[in-house]
Amino acid sequence: MSETIINNTTDHRFELVVDGHTAFIGYRTETAKDDARPIYVFEHTEVPPVLGGRGVGSRLAEGALEAVREANGRVRSECSFITAILKKQHDRYADIIAGA
Repeated sequence: MSETIINNTTDHRFELVVDGHTAFIGYRTETAKDDARPIYVFEHTEVPPVLGGRGVGSRLAEGALEAVREANGRVRSECSFITAILKKQHDRYADIIAGA
């Protein structure tokens, strides 16, 4: 199984393809007046039901958050799934969490 997270900038989503099915995190980007780094606002995470219970959502989230870090961006979440990950692993992602 490929673990490559793709930043599909055309559709504004991070994608992970597993067994021919695509899980994704939809986002929009914003800029803040006080910081030139882009803010990726994670809006929604979707994992096809056939992939449920296999940790696909968690792997997708981890890969997308690392992609934001590599792009020198920050993240803000409007998605309950991503918000829960950011709270649970706050120390790991504190450097990329954008203020409210």
